[in-house]
Parts: sequence; C-alpha cells; structure tokens
Amino acid sequence: MSIYREYDIRGIFERELNEESVTRIGFALSKKIQGEWVAVGYDARTHSPLLFEYLCAGLCAGGKKILDMGLVPTPVNYFSNYQEFESITPSASVMITGSHNPKEYNGFKITIDKAPFFGEDIYTLGRECEAMGEVPKNKMEIRKIDVASRYVDFMLQEFAHLKGMKQRIIYDCGNGAAGVVTERIFEGLGLHAKGIYTMPDGTFPNHHPDPSIEANLTDIKALLAKEGDIAFAYDGDADRIAVLTRKNNIKGDMLALLYAMKMQSPTIVGDVKCSQVMYDELQKRGAKVVMHKSGHSNIKVKMREVNADLACEVNGHVFFKNRYFGYDDAIYATLRMLELLQEGIDLDAELAKLPQVFATEEINIKTTETEKFKIMNRIKELLQEPPADFPKIIDIIDVDGVRVNFKDGWGLVRASNTSPLLVMRFEATLQESVELYEREFYRLISLATESL
Repeated sequence: MSIYREYDIRGIFERELNEESVTRIGFALSKKIQGEWVAVGYDARTHSPLLFEYLCAGLCAGGKKILDMGLVPTPVNYFSNYQEFESITPSASVMITGSHNPKEYNGFKITIDKAPFFGEDIYTLGRECEAMGEVPKNKMEIRKIDVASRYVDFMLQEFAHLKGMKQRIIYDCGNGAAGVVTERIFEGLGLHAKGIYTMPDGTFPNHHPDPSIEANLTDIKALLAKEGDIAFAYDGDADRIAVLTRKNNIKGDMLALLYAMKMQSPTIVGDVKCSQVMYDELQKRGAKVVMHKSGHSNIKVKMREVNADLACEVNGHVFFKNRYFGYDDAIYATLRMLELLQEGIDLDAELAKLPQVFATEEINIKTTETEKFKIMNRIKELLQEPPADFPKIIDIIDVDGVRVNFKDGWGLVRASNTSPLLVMRFEATLQESVELYEREFYRLISLATESL
C-alpha cells in the first residue's frame, strides 16, 4: 500500500511496480472511468514502455481502449485531455513517470474528466488492488496519437509574438522528457536558444533530473555565465521549472510574483512552503491569495474551487489558468517568462525591490512512511503546550503539517506525501531568527520521536 500516495502512485520498478501490481492498477482504474478511451503516455525511464504494456493490459481487461501518445512530458499528457483525435476525446489520461525520483522509481499520474485522481480515491484504488483476484484477459485496442506535435503547434500559435526576441536562452532538459518538444518550440519561434542534455535517456547520465537541488544546476549555470541571458531547467517529466538569471535562482513563489505583474486583480494559490513576502506583496498589489496544501493534485483542485488564475509551489510547479488549462507545465511557464523579458521587465531588479528576508532551502529529515504521520500528530500536540522557552507563537496554520508564525518569521514542518521524509522550511527578517526557529523545530521533532 505504500506506493499509493496522496497525489499519485509511485514505487520501485519490479520490486513494487511489476506486471502483477500494474495490471491490477489498470484493471481497478478502468472501473473508475466512465468513458471508453484512455490516453496513456510515458517518460524517458528505461522501464516506462514495459509499464505501459502492463497498465494497458489491465485497462483493456476492464473494457477500455487506449490512445498511445508514446514518450512525452507530463504537461503534454495533461494537454491530451483537452483534445479530440478523429472524433475521440479521452475520458482520462495516465502519465507513467517517476518524475524527479531516482531512476529505479516510476509511477502514475492520473487525470479523469480533466480533474486529478488523488487522495482517498488513490487509497481506495490501492485497497481494491490488494483485494483483487486474477485479472481477466481481454483483447487490447491501442491507437497511436501524436499529441506532442499538436502541443508544439499550440505553443507556436500562442506565443508567435515572441519571434525576434534577442535574449540568449539556455535550457537543460536533464535527459528527461522535456527534450521531446522544447527544441521544436524554440526553433519554431526562431529564438536564440541552446539546450543541454536534450536527448531523453532514462539512465540520466549527466545529472539527476531535479532542478530544485542546487548541485544539479552546475552545468547550466556555467553555460549561462558564458553564453546566456536567462536559463531554464526542467525535472524528469517537465512539470517543474527552475528559472535562472546570472544573479538569481528564482523559486516558484517569486516566479508567481513576477508572472502576476501582468494580471489584473488575480486570484493566486500558493503552497504552505511559499515565502510570506509572496503572500504580502501580492495582497498589496490587489491580488486575492490563498494558502493551500503542497502537491500538484491538491493545488489543481483548490484552483478550481477558488477560480484561480495562477498557482505555484516553491519547488517549481507553476499552474496557469490565465490563458491556459490550469495544470502545471514547465514549458508553458518558460514561454510566459520570456514574455516578461520581451516586455522589458528586469527580473533581477524586480526581485531586488522586495523586502529582504532570510530563508532556508527545504530541509528533509529521513523517517519511515508509517512514522512520519505519527511524528506530525505528536508535534501538533506539543505545540498546544510548547516548551516554556519556545519562541512566542503568533498563530498556527495547519492546512498542511504546521506552519507556525512568529513575530518576525515562520517555521514549517510537514510530512512529505511522496517520500518517507519530514520537510521543514524557515524564513525570518533576521538570520539569527531563522537559526533559532530551525533549532527549536529540531527539538520538537526529537521530543515527538522519543514519545512514540
């Protein structure tokens, strides 16, 4: 059951995701889908095509037919839900991807009726798979579709005004799925773009495809310093982005501030890890801002609920409903950022205007899948009557873990929904306060762990 996560299914190939388990997932999933056709795509991992066969066997055993889009980025997979293929509109899509996880991992991101399939629905699916008997055999009907070309054409049409841009663009696909479409888009728009590691290769021979980790940006930073004006890096399935200038590595919350500059009174959703600067500045500019749980499925559902124009997570998921479909797409986010540059916006200058705060990166603490939630429950209890010398608490936001607000900053601890980790982040107007809050949260975790 550990492979069934809050917003997708994820596990290790063969050990957890094998012919039996994946065929069961396909068969159980077929019962959740009302329509006949399911669009399925996969990332660059070496075992993704094999998982495609297993999953389709299960879906077809349940009476579904398959639209095979082949190797594509996750945003292209999402895009398929809004397309018609020879009078066929998919009722659902499944993306086979391990995202930014190590190469032995893989998984499934599921969309049904244009909405994410997540949370209790995934846990219920898992229980049904565990209780399932033998999956029946059925004839497989699979039709190949070229969603990637249609996606490229859409971007070329939507961003035709970018033609003639003078800025020198550097981008890093990390040998992930982004390379299937990025080069075609940049060339089609006639941009001065130079890509590295654009060839999809599921062994990830150059670096791990996670642009939120600074060590994975070494090569693109070096190239940017020599030959570029702006740089973009993508994760393994291209739903997360890193935007780099020569001065800044712009995180997702600061990207939201920049994107919102060209929106009139937008509604914007941010996750609990976003800087307070983002929330405060957006409100000052007339935006309505909503803090919500981390996770791409959680964010997409909240966007629908509040009719948001834009959403972001610190780790680089950026979701546009303004002029787009409301899902996380790093390639689309790239083109929207190039629009800002074309309009003369100096990204570094805009960031320099913001109030200065000190913040940590995400801090990951290893634990187990079962203990992480027990520790979180105990931390919440401890915060009701914190140690006498604990910093004075202004208030606590418990939308996802606990985000504790202090006089000059905040601290967050939450259970990761994708890994056996606790995740912490801290921000304050003084570096000493950041260090104090971090020490005190470590003490909370230690007290919570000891009491289990």
